[in-house]
Amino acid sequence: MNVITRDELKAALGTVTVVDTLGGDYYAQQHLPGAISLVESEVADRAAALLPDKDATIVTYCTNPSCSNSKAVATRLGALGYTDVRRYVEGIEDWVQAGLPVESA
Repeated sequence: MNVITRDELKAALGTVTVVDTLGGDYYAQQHLPGAISLVESEVADRAAALLPDKDATIVTYCTNPSCSNSKAVATRLGALGYTDVRRYVEGIEDWVQAGLPVESA
């Protein structure tokens, strides 16, 4: 599974689909710019509608390296045939600590 760094993701915003794997209140409070919310339990039901292009670059993230949500969602997307799924392992904590912008719902 491929990973993407903060700087790579920052440069790629607008050209990749960013997926927040925390969902719920976490997503509402703050998420990366333009991120969509998709949690592991919803992948089978919602992925096709939210992510119609299986060859597009998709970046999953969660809180920090100890959070396994982004890996779980990325693995499920790969199993569904998505070909370019990457993980921002450091997560939103790293993004915020770097002073980068977030959005809220």
